[in-house]
Amino acid sequence: MKEAEFWHKEQNQSVRCDLCPHHCLIMDGKHGLCRVRVNRNGVLYSGEYGKVVSFAVDPIEKKPLYHFYPGSDILSVGVNGCNLMCKFCQNWQISQEKTATRYVSPQDMINLAKKYNSFAIAYTYTEPTIWYEYIMDCFVLAHENGIKNVLVTNGYLNKEPLMRLAPLTDAMNIDLKSMDDEFYRNICGGSLEPVLEFIEYSAKITHIELTNLIIPTLNDSDELLNKLVSWVASVNPEIPIHFSAYYPQYKMKIPPTSAETLERAYKIASKHLKYVYIGNLMTDYGSNTYCPKCNNLLIKRNGYKIDTTGLFADRCDKCKTEIPIIC
Repeated sequence: MKEAEFWHKEQNQSVRCDLCPHHCLIMDGKHGLCRVRVNRNGVLYSGEYGKVVSFAVDPIEKKPLYHFYPGSDILSVGVNGCNLMCKFCQNWQISQEKTATRYVSPQDMINLAKKYNSFAIAYTYTEPTIWYEYIMDCFVLAHENGIKNVLVTNGYLNKEPLMRLAPLTDAMNIDLKSMDDEFYRNICGGSLEPVLEFIEYSAKITHIELTNLIIPTLNDSDELLNKLVSWVASVNPEIPIHFSAYYPQYKMKIPPTSAETLERAYKIASKHLKYVYIGNLMTDYGSNTYCPKCNNLLIKRNGYKIDTTGLFADRCDKCKTEIPIIC
């Protein structure tokens, strides 16, 4: 346990957490909504500092990141908890329930990355920003050891902590769950605007890709999809976006997303954005990277098998257009 950053004292030994947009008022002996930050005698602590709930070595494409060291494997770790309460959560057993953990110091985390020959560490599976003090310590050590830092995040973080975190982050995949604030409030227990601000700021600082999980009847209308991709294009049309299929999980029983819906989203997005992908559905085109100028096949993906023969360094091998891919 380590004293937390971004909080202030309130009355009667209560504290106000200023890490994320919830601004939880936490009574003595209680936790914030994330179940990570805890008040002990009027001082806020990161109660899960260094406590790892899950770790594995994954393909970087599984994050998903398609434009960041394609074909590489990455050490991936997660914390027990989350600052959203999505009714469709795919990892609810570790994000919404208390699960066994083991302590891994920041130095031991770096040693694990070296042991598995991982060029980077991904903080993923649940919401890494609630682990703020731990990941900041790990990030500094990682860069000192030539190891890169990756976040897979819901983007629900306040501006001040983001300003400190983003420059140490080498890549992010950010969930943009919907362009409907009511969806965020009713389905996720959050709000939309802080996520948009997070994306806009991060896009200026580091490599980002976006994921949109498409849920039938909730965020799959042409209107919402057009609104989403038009907004992303206004930030930067070169930001890669991944559309993923929803499957019934946790508290949501809506039937799964159809292939036709994902293909419709792909077509809508391709009118506005240069790099559009379909996740967790096998298609002849949805996982591939094409040159936006000449349509040359740059990277062919078959599951996690990668063929980059159409890419020369960070350029199209055919027309030499520069591609925003970090290799």
